[in-house]
Amino acid sequence: MLLFMKGAGIVSSIVVLIALAITLLKALVGLVAFVGVVLKLLVVLAFVAVIAGVGFMALRSWQERKKTAA
Repeated sequence: MLLFMKGAGIVSSIVVLIALAITLLKALVGLVAFVGVVLKLLVVLAFVAVIAGVGFMALRSWQERKKTAA
């Protein structure tokens, strides 16, 4: 009986370690996915900021040209 309990303890320890490793890998995959989404959002926001800056500069130069022409 003692040998059976020892064997069951070892097998259950291995199963628990495998379950913990799977859980850790799931968490890492989730973290990588989250970081990827954040990076994509930062890239999109950077492009929006550049386009808005170019639009602002074009509008400002257009208004200055209107002032100097009048």
